[in-house]
Amino acid sequence: MAEDKVVQIGKYKVKVIRDLCIGAASCVAVSPDTFQLDSENKAIIKETSKDAEDNIMLAAQSCPTKAIVIVDNETGEQVWPV
Repeated sequence: MAEDKVVQIGKYKVKVIRDLCIGAASCVAVSPDTFQLDSENKAIIKETSKDAEDNIMLAAQSCPTKAIVIVDNETGEQVWPV
């Protein structure tokens, strides 16, 4: 099982908590250039993203289990989930 990897995207640090992910793929539907499902049907973050930061936030907010954590790089504050 892969560990929870943190990826810096623009002003955010983004992480998928694999133990919470149920593979609903709502994040993939909203932000397909940032998220994809792996062989275990768990969301992973792509190394490069062409999605706007607003789309990444919407993808996190669409997750039914709140498995996507977003932290503001400048403040260190977790902005999702709140």
